[in-house]
Amino acid sequence: MQLEGWFLIFILFWVVILVSLFAIGGFFMFRKFLKRMPKEDGRSDLDWEEYYVNQTYQLWGPNEKEMLNELVSPVPELFRDVAKQKIAGKIGELALKEKASSISQELIIRGYIIATPKRDHKFLRKKLDEMNISASPYEHLFEAAGKDSE
Repeated sequence: MQLEGWFLIFILFWVVILVSLFAIGGFFMFRKFLKRMPKEDGRSDLDWEEYYVNQTYQLWGPNEKEMLNELVSPVPELFRDVAKQKIAGKIGELALKEKASSISQELIIRGYIIATPKRDHKFLRKKLDEMNISASPYEHLFEAAGKDSE
């Protein structure tokens, strides 16, 4: 039996689609695998994120949680939980280093800037404008993040 005509095109189309989907899925699974790999201290990046979130959970008030949810709203829903966990981990790390008694708006914004790549900062600036919060006190962080990614 030989494949000819529309059936051959149909089969080739599905082969390309399946290979592409497997490649995309494999890429994201590999990234997650690398984040789970323990570092020199015996903990992975995800372990540290979870540690910081658990250590500072009691410092978060309802308004601060709502603000974090509002700031991550531009992130596609599929990735929103992962982004929120990463940002909350960085905020928790800053809070523990500074021995903060509670999570503040300033701490949330600094943690967001530090935890996210430069390409996402335009969404943060837009969101801060919508929320009537000035980004000018954080310009040094935006610039430092830009230099780190170069």
